Amino acid sequence: MKKIIISALIGLMFYSCSNSDDGNDNCRFLLNIGVNVTVNLNLPQYNPLNFPSNPVYIGNAGNGGIIVTNTGTGFVAYDAADPNHTPTSCSILEISGLEGTCTCGDENTYSLFTGQPLNNPELRCGLKAYRVEVNGSTLLVYN
Repeated sequence: MKKIIISALIGLMFYSCSNSDDGNDNCRFLLNIGVNVTVNLNLPQYNPLNFPSNPVYIGNAGNGGIIVTNTGTGFVAYDAADPNHTPTSCSILEISGLEGTCTCGDENTYSLFTGQPLNNPELRCGLKAYRVEVNGSTLLVYN
C-alpha cells in the first residue's frame, strides 16, 4: 500500500511539472533572438543613460530593438517589441517618459523600470527582459 501511495505522489509530481505552457499562449509572439550589445556611456547617443530615469532606444537588436533605462540603482534592458502582439511596424514601443507605448490600436503601455503592463490589466505578458552587466562606462546587454 505504501508503494502505491508513493508511486501515485511521484506520478502526480511529474504530471504537475509538465513543460506545457497552456496558460500563457499570449506570450509566444516574440522570438528568442540572441542579443549581445555593447553600450559605451561616453558616446553622445548614450549620454542620457548617465542619469537616472532616461531610457534610450537601441535599434537593430532583439525583436524590435532594445530600450535601456538607468533606474538610479542600476540598469534594465527590455525588448522594444510589444510582447502581446505579433511583430509588426506598430508593435514597436515608443518611449514616452518612463513608459513604452505600443502604437497599434490598443496602445498597450509598459513601465520601462519594471517591464510590467500599466494600462490594461488583461495583458498577460510583461516586456522581454535582457541582462545588463556594467563594466566601468560600458554596458553589456545580453541574454
